Amino acid sequence: MKYYFSLNISTEEFFPYYRGEILSIVVTTNLGTKVKFPAMHLRNHLTSNGVYGQFCLETQNNKFLSLKKLS
Repeated sequence: MKYYFSLNISTEEFFPYYRGEILSIVVTTNLGTKVKFPAMHLRNHLTSNGVYGQFCLETQNNKFLSLKKLS
């Protein structure tokens, strides 16, 4: 499955995720479905401004495969 969603998380808002205090993130996809995945997968997309943009989460049998930034 592929899930498309956008994120707008400032650096300050992301600190608890980065430090491992919050382990999961729940997003609402462009189609309105709520999806939960490990927050550690967002670390590669963190910039000095935070985590922003359109993303594609790919899963197979409800297991994480990849998270790609689209824009």
